[in-house]
Amino acid sequence: MDGSEFDPNTTGLIIVDHGSRRQESNALLLEAAEAFRQYAGWPIVEPAHMELAEPSIATAFRRCVEQGARLVVVFPYFLGPGRHWREDIPRLAAEAASPWKDRGVRHVVTAPLGVHPLVMQVIGERITQCLRRASGRGEGCDLCSDGGGCAAWS
Repeated sequence: MDGSEFDPNTTGLIIVDHGSRRQESNALLLEAAEAFRQYAGWPIVEPAHMELAEPSIATAFRRCVEQGARLVVVFPYFLGPGRHWREDIPRLAAEAASPWKDRGVRHVVTAPLGVHPLVMQVIGERITQCLRRASGRGEGCDLCSDGGGCAAWS
């Protein structure tokens, strides 16, 4: 598959995180999926949790196909290429794709975030925001502006 086969109108994206028992953590993935949809203009973007919460990869895959996806891109929203990326997510994606193979629906699992320069930029921005807030010289980031997180000094 080369890039010439890519059509955002028939390509679904599943953004997969680990999943959590904490609803607040799971809600962040919903925000990330919607933010990417708005940023990239992709019409078919679905969140999925690898385990512990819904929607599952299978549910997200079905939703992509129901919206017209012929290719489903599974993006592991993880920093590193650990066991979940090497084994669990490919297995779960293949299981989710199985009912749709006879219809010609394909899928691919991408690499995780890794040590990308833009990830390093975000790390730097978060650290700067937290240090400014903790010292009383600035606002907190979107995750800890409610009074928790970086405001605590030890």
